[in-house]
Amino acid sequence: MTDHIRLNDMVFYGYHGVLPEERTLGQRFIVDVDMSVDLRAAGRSDDLQQTINYAEVYTLTRDIVVGEPLLLIEAVAQRIADRVLAGYSAVDRIMVRIRKPEVPIAGSVLGSSEVCIERDRRDLVTE
Repeated sequence: MTDHIRLNDMVFYGYHGVLPEERTLGQRFIVDVDMSVDLRAAGRSDDLQQTINYAEVYTLTRDIVVGEPLLLIEAVAQRIADRVLAGYSAVDRIMVRIRKPEVPIAGSVLGSSEVCIERDRRDLVTE
């Protein structure tokens, strides 16, 4: 399958990070979510019920990024992937990319740091 729904360059302000300044002052995070999903039925029917409502995925992503502070952006990305896979059975695979455009490394000249994870339905842990 080669169909995708992509949400690109979502910008949120959050308090994730290992350094005390990151957790106190916060910073911008730029998030991309790429969902592999079969879009044939939606394309033929023009029916929102046959696809993924990306406004809902945006809200889910925003709530995680601006929500509970975590130490690692890897953990933020994992939470997004887990929630999308758990909430949308039509999503077969997901890629989540999170960038920190202002990296707090003393003396660094660094455009950004990022993590990018890919998960599929087999990775979903159910309790």
